[in-house]
Amino acid sequence: MAATLRTDIGRVRRQNEDAAWMDESRGVFAVADGMGGHLAGEVASSMAMDAVRELAGSDARPGIGAMRSAVQRAHSAILAHAGTHRECAGMGTTLSLMWRAGRFMYIAHVGDSRIYRLRDGSLEQITQDHSLVAELVRAGLITAEEARRHPRRNIITRALGTQGDNTPDLLAADNRPGDLWLLCTDGLTGMVPDDEIERTLLSLPLEEAADRLLGLALEAGGSDNVTLILYLDEEDSTWNRD
Repeated sequence: MAATLRTDIGRVRRQNEDAAWMDESRGVFAVADGMGGHLAGEVASSMAMDAVRELAGSDARPGIGAMRSAVQRAHSAILAHAGTHRECAGMGTTLSLMWRAGRFMYIAHVGDSRIYRLRDGSLEQITQDHSLVAELVRAGLITAEEARRHPRRNIITRALGTQGDNTPDLLAADNRPGDLWLLCTDGLTGMVPDDEIERTLLSLPLEEAADRLLGLALEAGGSDNVTLILYLDEEDSTWNRD
């Protein structure tokens, strides 16, 4: 297997409130996009990664139950911290977490960061955005292209650490040797269309593709922090699904 990670503050923001972490030996990968007041988003996304590191360092078997518990720990920790630190009031974070288990990729997802899978020359978004514009698209009220330019495209409907809905989507996606997985924050997808992401992944080796995707987001304006992980599954192993 091969994996690589990139993160950048972008061209507009004063701090990087994204966070990312991976453990190739356990097949755990995660990205988070924090939100809140000055530095609070950075605190929230960092606390989400703490929960991911704890999960990877545990004896837990890959599965939905362990991931659900990790997400809940992250939510509770962020909410408690915000309650005792006035400067962090209202902070929250997205979290897109992936755990490889042979023929399956377990996924826990909250917010509008994304997980994609490139297979047989085609890029597919595996997660579903928890955002206002995504709900409008799903309802057929606007198109996907209109969503990219919508003035309220940054409003998310689920986040960890908030008082609203924080329920994660939990799923097991099919995983095959040769699959290329992309985890990213909306600093990439808000700047670079899916078809251009697909062309980049198809045309370049892993490390060069990661550099190119980051460069494309910055060239397009870099209006947000940009974070991505690429993971190429080259192993032929099996695991019994829970």
